[in-house]
Amino acid sequence: MPKDPTLHAPDSGIARLLEIMRRLRDPETGCPWDIEQDFASIAPYTIEEAYEVADAIERADFDDLRGELGDLLLQVVFHAQIADDRGLFAFDDVANAIADKMVARHPHVFGDESRDKSSEQQTRDWESIKAAERAEKAQTGVLDGVAAGLPALTRALKLQKRAARVGFDWPDTGDVLDKITEEAEELREAAQSLTHDKIEEEFGDLLFVMANLARHMKVDPESALRAANAKFTRRFARIEAHLAAAGKTPDESDLAEMDALWNRAKAEERGDA
Repeated sequence: MPKDPTLHAPDSGIARLLEIMRRLRDPETGCPWDIEQDFASIAPYTIEEAYEVADAIERADFDDLRGELGDLLLQVVFHAQIADDRGLFAFDDVANAIADKMVARHPHVFGDESRDKSSEQQTRDWESIKAAERAEKAQTGVLDGVAAGLPALTRALKLQKRAARVGFDWPDTGDVLDKITEEAEELREAAQSLTHDKIEEEFGDLLFVMANLARHMKVDPESALRAANAKFTRRFARIEAHLAAAGKTPDESDLAEMDALWNRAKAEERGDA
């Protein structure tokens, strides 16, 4: 097979990537694994790659970010090629659709509207435009269009934001904190006497209100939980390091010792140790 000049041109950008994916999906000469994939089988990888992009940003590792953005772009190209193979749409249709959407949603940049507006006003205008787009799709319910496949915590936040726009919201943070206390007590009661399904339901209610608290406090709950996970990982690694220095492993320790080492790790982070 003769060499394709685009395939081997290192600076040909998106055209090269599109050709690589087309070749991978070729039913006669492509890669068997790539040929077998469909939208559903690729979707989990798409979600995973988006999280890896977020992780690289959080670590401020911009060399890694370049690579992770490439991995995420590959997912878009992969889905577009599957659609092209089925005669549904092509990559250019995807690019044109988002370009049209961005122009339509920024009339103050690409149209006749004034740019003399605050970011808060722009957010309100953006939401009005999105509401009109949903109406065109016959998505007339306030909560219509919030993707069911989102991570549960992110979807909870989006649902609550939508409801808040029509006034279904607690007026201040204190009311949300009171609701958290109420839901925590209901979970305590459920844990003592109710079925596992009911316990799970009450636990979900508590998480849902916690997401609402994050919204009222202008905290991204996903980001906050990622930071908490990173902190736990970092401090537990310090526990393991201190135990290793004493010739021990966590299995050879006990809760009291590890708790003391946890507090030591906290003090070391604060510079108190």
